[in-house]
Amino acid sequence: MVLEGVLSFIDPPKDDAAQSIAELKDLGVQIKVLTGDALPVAVNVCQRLELISRDDVTETDDVQAITGPELALLEGTDEFDEVVRTCTVFAKLTPNQKALVVGSLRKAGHCVGMLGDGINDCMALRRADVGISVDSGASVAKDCADLVLTEKGLHIMVASVTTGRLTHGNTIKYIKMVASSNFGNVFSILAAAAWLPFTPMDSIQLLAQNLLYDISQIAIPWDSVDPEYLKTPKSWKTWDLLRFVVVLGPTSSVIDILTFTLNWFYYGVKTADNEEAVRLAQTHWFLQGLLTQTLIVHLLRTAKLPFIQSRAAVPLALSTGAIMVIGFVITWIPPIQRALNFAQPSPTFVGFLVAELLLYCVEVQIVKMIYIKIFKTWL
Repeated sequence: MVLEGVLSFIDPPKDDAAQSIAELKDLGVQIKVLTGDALPVAVNVCQRLELISRDDVTETDDVQAITGPELALLEGTDEFDEVVRTCTVFAKLTPNQKALVVGSLRKAGHCVGMLGDGINDCMALRRADVGISVDSGASVAKDCADLVLTEKGLHIMVASVTTGRLTHGNTIKYIKMVASSNFGNVFSILAAAAWLPFTPMDSIQLLAQNLLYDISQIAIPWDSVDPEYLKTPKSWKTWDLLRFVVVLGPTSSVIDILTFTLNWFYYGVKTADNEEAVRLAQTHWFLQGLLTQTLIVHLLRTAKLPFIQSRAAVPLALSTGAIMVIGFVITWIPPIQRALNFAQPSPTFVGFLVAELLLYCVEVQIVKMIYIKIFKTWL
């Protein structure tokens, strides 16, 4: 055998990899490297990407790199989970060990995304909350993944995380607003049933109100969220939703009961005998209910001061504004009045309505500030 020379193979990280990893860290994403490569190779790459420093792999009490054989000695113990929590680099892992690491992270309550493109990554891809592969990866890896990236580079992961949190935020926003609104309507209906001798709103009017409100909410997927919301991971919490609904729901009932009071004492609608007077009271509540629950979207969508510190995206602002105008105008158009059993609103009620809207905004903003102070969260 004659030595003719030495070949050196290197697969350097992409130019934007370090920046993308730094951005992911800023978003609260913990990054761990699971590889079958030798420890020196894995450590060198991670040091170049500033995932770990040289001091992190020395023999200290908080080691950041470990090999598969060392990890195998800890399997089935509490120390295994502790090492998985603290370590960043896992080298010389078997496919099963990759899956065990992912499982340990999930058991600790983390939402785990696994990015892999090889056959050895399949078990971990299946075990993760979200398995991610790349278009150039092995076919079996792509089959095991939930997502397949068609663009090269880690920058797409940064965009994916922020887009996912934006989608989650808008979804939670809609669910909380609708649930709290419906919860408040239940209180209002109960109050009306115990007090008023007539139906506070006809079924066709209620359907029209719900239709208009739902149309105004179509633009929520295009709404923005506050930058602070995107900085940390979010998860679905049933208790948080229930708490939000119970606290915010009754705020709308205060304004509803105020409208009932105006109809009873100021407009004298105290019996069901006068059909025209009953229609007037129903029209007043239709207007107040539609305008308050549409306007309040702008207060509930952000933890900040609405319109000043945080503004809705243009599509949502246009849709809510348009529906408020349409809802107000249709009560004055005779053909629609007849179709929906409206009476022409009293001109004096317009002034009361403006005052109710302002009062409701102040009420909700105060409740929101107290809620955030107590529970340290909003959406």
